[in-house]
Amino acid sequence: MKKNLIVFGTRPEAIKMIPLVKKFKEYPELFSTKVCVTAQHREMLDQVLDFFDILPDYDLDIMRHDQDLYLLTSTIIEKMKYVLHDFKPDYVFIHGDTTTTMAAAISAFYSGAKVCHVEAGLRTNNKLSPFPEEMNRQIAGRIADYHFAPTIQSKNNLLKENIVPETILVTGNTVIDALLESSIRVENYSSIEIENLKQKINFDHKIILVTGHRRENHGQGFINICNALKEIAFKYPEVQIVYPVHLNPKVKNIVYETLSGIDNVYLISPLSYPAFVWLMKKCYILLTDSGGVQEEAPSLGKPVLVMRNTTERHESVEAGTVTLVGNSREKIVYETKRLIEDEDLYKKTSKKNNPYGDGKASQRIVDFIAQL
Repeated sequence: MKKNLIVFGTRPEAIKMIPLVKKFKEYPELFSTKVCVTAQHREMLDQVLDFFDILPDYDLDIMRHDQDLYLLTSTIIEKMKYVLHDFKPDYVFIHGDTTTTMAAAISAFYSGAKVCHVEAGLRTNNKLSPFPEEMNRQIAGRIADYHFAPTIQSKNNLLKENIVPETILVTGNTVIDALLESSIRVENYSSIEIENLKQKINFDHKIILVTGHRRENHGQGFINICNALKEIAFKYPEVQIVYPVHLNPKVKNIVYETLSGIDNVYLISPLSYPAFVWLMKKCYILLTDSGGVQEEAPSLGKPVLVMRNTTERHESVEAGTVTLVGNSREKIVYETKRLIEDEDLYKKTSKKNNPYGDGKASQRIVDFIAQL
């Protein structure tokens, strides 16, 4: 029996790794599977664990107020040492591009375990965009023994870096596994968050759902984004803008200073995953700098405007489900205007196929590991 340790620390990682946890646990005769969370994000992570009924075997509980990347990285490596010595896994699974991913990859390498990188091969090839995620995933990619790429393009990125072809498997993205399950579950799901949204927002109107938190947009970038949203709100008073505001003061302060008090702008606390999926299904357009949303929204038929200058998810841009608008006030307003006013463009965009998979990524990973 092979021992698997699945490591994640943020809400997006949890959403994408929990389908893999569940799939491995369907084969107890082949695998002993344990979950380690770093809790790089504490509250938002716990919401996802609760929704999917996952109890971690190891909880590093590293989150501290105003933690920086130096403290985050060193603490994860130091605490992972004890988990790895205790469980002695054969395979350590990491995901994507967070600081948890990079630090856990280094720790697993030091322990002698095989490193398995889920959502491997995404690249902008600009080490400062996104920061620090681009370098996190490149470091993880150099360490990893096995690479589970969501798309052919991601595989090609790895091949260009001289990764051995036999160690790469194109799987689709596990976020679609999670979304397909969750979108069914939230049909009859009720929570205080959802009931509050129903009371505040008129869902007979077009809803623009906004998320934003990337470091690359801190400062002037978020000022531009908020000014764009303000202009859209005044131009289209019948449109409802809903913005679950990230807790980072560098985001929150600018958002509330610029957008508070506007009648059709609803600034709310970050939503739990099920409430966010519910709201995604209800919205008309998404404006985001999130990677996961770029992958999820097309499966729900929602056009996405990405408030970043670069993206590692080129497939969605090429498929026409995503448009890059950066943090330019003018471009955000222009592309939003087009989707609101041009029904033919909206229908064409919303009916594009999602390039990120069919919901069977986790099964492909389990089958690959079982054959090793």
